[in-house]
Amino acid sequence: MHPMVKPALRRAWRDRQTVQFGMTSAHAVTVGPVDTATGSFLGLLDGTRGLPLLREEARAMGLPDGRVDDLVERLTAAGLIDDATAGGAQADALRGRADVFDRLRPDLASLSVVHREPGGGARRLAARRAMRVQVRGAGRVGATVASVLAAAGVGRVEVLDGGCTERWDVAPGGLGAESVGGRRDVAARQLVRRAAPGRLPRAAESAGAAGDTGRGEPALSLVIVAPRDGTAAYAPDPVTAEPWLRSGTPHLYAGVVEATGVVGPLVLPGGSACAGCMALGRADRDPGWPRMLAQWRSGRGGPVPGCDIGLAASVAGLAAAHALSFLDGELPATTGVRWEVSMPLLDWRQEHMAPHRDCSCGAGGQTEGECASAAREPQDTMAG
Repeated sequence: MHPMVKPALRRAWRDRQTVQFGMTSAHAVTVGPVDTATGSFLGLLDGTRGLPLLREEARAMGLPDGRVDDLVERLTAAGLIDDATAGGAQADALRGRADVFDRLRPDLASLSVVHREPGGGARRLAARRAMRVQVRGAGRVGATVASVLAAAGVGRVEVLDGGCTERWDVAPGGLGAESVGGRRDVAARQLVRRAAPGRLPRAAESAGAAGDTGRGEPALSLVIVAPRDGTAAYAPDPVTAEPWLRSGTPHLYAGVVEATGVVGPLVLPGGSACAGCMALGRADRDPGWPRMLAQWRSGRGGPVPGCDIGLAASVAGLAAAHALSFLDGELPATTGVRWEVSMPLLDWRQEHMAPHRDCSCGAGGQTEGECASAAREPQDTMAG
């Protein structure tokens, strides 16, 4: 083990004997009492030394035997210690590629704060390389989501869309002006390659790590439905979702329609509300909704979507962050919930999407897993 105090947590002394790691209430921890020698020793916990060398240096500083092990144990229990060598073979391989690893250092720092156990951040970051995500839509929202996921280290990001890039598809972080007039799917693939940190893993490499589908490629970890016409995200089509429900593929909706952005719900097949549940629930509340929706789907949309660039960027960023949280093993706040925001006030609000008892997906008879997050005050831990 090469212990290091998590570098993303800012350090400050509250008083002469109490040090606080972390600024925000979500992750801050106070440590005390800390004497002068122990305070100096904390600077040696930078991941460059193993425990034997740390014990030798502690003795040279006058610290009693056993202090190093006790201190590391207490700091680890408080979620403050990472291990610069932990995370398994995939993490070691990632560290061996300096070009890729250096690009992802901020992501690793963030993951190390979120996941308390030593090596937890490196393990999750390395696991992303074997994952396959499909983004359905290459407009202002979908293309940006795809580029963010690729930049975050997701190994296989596929973008499905048809037609040619229009001038209004261009967006910062998404398709560039040079792609106008060319095929959207080709431009999206080029975007993903440019955004990725280093060479993308080959399909065979990813398949071996994430589970082969029988066609030499890993199974889909997640589908993100981000259509250029945000109607299909605001009121998703149950028929389109049927293959994902049958295969058990999680899917997340995101888009902008009529100056309103939506992120979610994240659908866990059989465990949370699906597109069919949402359609049945809306029809229960508004009997005229199915008739109107059929007209909107069959009619020609406007030539240019009402998709403000700032709103599109916000929706894409939030959708990508929730997708990454899910890929890293969490249940983000979009699980069974849709977050919605409208211009000009831009106040995010949430709507719980309840499974419908009449939907064939089966979620109506299950107990949904709920994810709740709450800010916590800085913890107190005695470290010396």
